[in-house]
Formats: sequence, structure tokens, C-alpha cells
Amino acid sequence: MSRIGIALAGGGPLGGIYEVGACVALEEAIDGLDAARADVYVGVSAGSFVAALLANGFEPRRLARILLASDRDLGFDPSRLLRPALGEYARRLWTVPRLAAEGVLQYLGRSRGLFESLQRLSRAIPSGVFDGAGIDAVLRQLFSEAGHTNDFRQLRGKLFVIATDLDSSQAVVFGAPGRDAVPISTAVQASAALPGLFPPVEIDGRHYVDGALIKTLHASVALRDGVDLLLCINPLVPFDATLAEQRDGRRHRLYDGGLPAVLGQTFRAIIRSRMRVGMERYRHEFKNADVVVFEPGQDDEVIFLANLFSYGDRTRLCEHAYQRTRADLYQRRDELAPLLQRHGLALNLDVLRDGRRTLLEPGQVPVPATMAASVSALERALDELQDRVRPAPAA
Repeated sequence: MSRIGIALAGGGPLGGIYEVGACVALEEAIDGLDAARADVYVGVSAGSFVAALLANGFEPRRLARILLASDRDLGFDPSRLLRPALGEYARRLWTVPRLAAEGVLQYLGRSRGLFESLQRLSRAIPSGVFDGAGIDAVLRQLFSEAGHTNDFRQLRGKLFVIATDLDSSQAVVFGAPGRDAVPISTAVQASAALPGLFPPVEIDGRHYVDGALIKTLHASVALRDGVDLLLCINPLVPFDATLAEQRDGRRHRLYDGGLPAVLGQTFRAIIRSRMRVGMERYRHEFKNADVVVFEPGQDDEVIFLANLFSYGDRTRLCEHAYQRTRADLYQRRDELAPLLQRHGLALNLDVLRDGRRTLLEPGQVPVPATMAASVSALERALDELQDRVRPAPAA
């Protein structure tokens, strides 16, 4: 029996929403796959949030309801994850008088110039804008439900959450032997602590930041644990404005989006390049394992331009990820069907050809059709037409 693993990359809250939609599509279209009962999960940054929930038995469909606020018991409120780091601000502000006095003394003592002396004040700059404790609090609430746990050692399968040790710049695998006593929620908070956005998280006297600083997916963690089939979702791909313009005829200039768009594109390009190098290495190092990656298209402006705080955008993005992944599965069916069969799974083409499937609950306002859904519907229609016009075999 093949061991199945799921690896989820980072991408911020929007990346997590994309991964949930993609997981629903994978579970529906692959017979025998239960995304909430895989053997191994690896999560990095925002992917660790989703991976921890899946490993805890939360089914992808329920996660989608939570994210889209249609689960009345636990609607998703992004503001809980993006509250100001007031404690960090206060701690840093408290050091200003001492740092200023030290700088003045250095300058008066002629040991340093004025600019060098005042540089000491940079230590008073907060290490993060938002308080990452909201991530810990949300997960603790979810894991307090009956049948769930905040303890790595009590999970049915294995969960590995990757963070980076700030002082050594080494990747740390929480959930591995010797690092499995840390609460899952705290490990996820550390893995998602993107420098500059969230302060580093202190665990046992060490400070940890985003796990994506070293690698994008850390797929090797699952492969070294003996996974035979690893399904990977990476929501971070660089946006290709030229492809988007060819598709819709509109000119797209990331420069017009200011610093956030420029930094976002830079980060995505680095992530994608690094992941490709890693995937090539895995093909040689783990020859007996199959690794399949699912990503948005490079002309995918839905994820690049989505607004986390807009309910409509969150709904659109989750549905878009669902339809995009369905279209990807269908387009790659000749490649994926035999690969999945080797591991006791089957690609359900009837499910993929069913254009009525959606993540939206009855009564929800439908979102505009995505490009992925349109492509998928067109391919299904062409296949059916080809079947009808195919000549009958000779008698």
C-alpha cells in the first residue's frame, strides 16, 4: 500500500485560501484520496496552517466553508490574523531612551560620528507589524473541538511544520522526534512569521521565522519519511503580464501597483525558481517516489490581485483555485491517470467533466466564471464532440 503525502507551500492568507480550494478539487477528482487522512503532511508558512488542519481531520470542504464564512460556528475573520503587534511596539519603544543616551555618549566621547551614534536607535524599530499570536489563537480554538488535538504526537498521521531558526538560519522541522512537544499552533505561528510582517516567535529560548526562507516546499521531509506519492500545492508563481494581455486584451503593468506588487512579484519569482531546482533534485534523489505539483497559471491575476479582506474576493479565489485545479487535472489526465493508478488511486473523469460542480453553497451568490473553469468546460465539450464524430471500427 502506497504512503500518500501532501506538501503545502506558503503564500500568505491568500495562498492558504487557494490551497484549500485546490485540496477540495483533488479529493473530489481522485478516487481513493482522503485529504484529511493522508500519511504525511508537510506545511511551510501559510501552508502549515492548512496542513495542520488537514492533519487534524478537518475535511477540505469544511475548511472551504470556514474560509467563506458559511460555517456559522467558525467563520473566517482575516482581521484576527492581522492585528497590530502592540506588545512588540511597546517593548521596542521602552528601549528608546536608553539607546538614545548611549548614542549621545558615544558621539560626545568622539568614539563614533553622529550618524553612526544615532544608528543605535534602529534597534528600537519593531521586528514585525502584526501580532502573529492571532494564528496561534485561531488554531487553538479549532483544535479544542472534540476529536482534534494540538499535540503532534496524538495525530493519526504525521505532520511536519517547517520554520527557520533566526540565529542559525537553519530549517527546523517541528513534529519530528525531539521537536514534537511544541504545540502545533505555536509551530504554525513560527512557520508563518514572515520577517517584517510578524515578529519572530520564541520557542524554548530560540527565535523562529518563516520556513520559506530556506526552501519553498521542503518536500524532501516527506520523501525522506518514505512517502511514495507526494501531492504538492504551490500558490506562489510569478505573474506574466504578457500572457495575461494575450488572454484578455488588457494591458497589465505591475509597476502601477506600487511597492506591494513589485515585492510580491520579486518574491514569487525567487520562490518559483528555487522550487524548480528542488524538484529536479528530488527526481534524482528519490527515484522510487512520485511528486506531483499543482500551481496557478502565470497569467492568473485572480490570486495576484485578490483582496484578503473582501468576502467577494475570498470566495472568488477559493472557487477559482477549485476550478483551476480541476482543469489542471483534466488537462494532465493522460499523464496523471497511470501515475495515480500505481498508488491505488484513480482519476475520476466523470467528476472532472461535470461542469456543474462548485464550492459555492446553495444560496451563495455565484462568482464570475474563471478562466480555468472556462478552459475545462471547453475541453470537455471538445472531447465529447470528438467521441461523437470518431468513425466506427471496421467490421
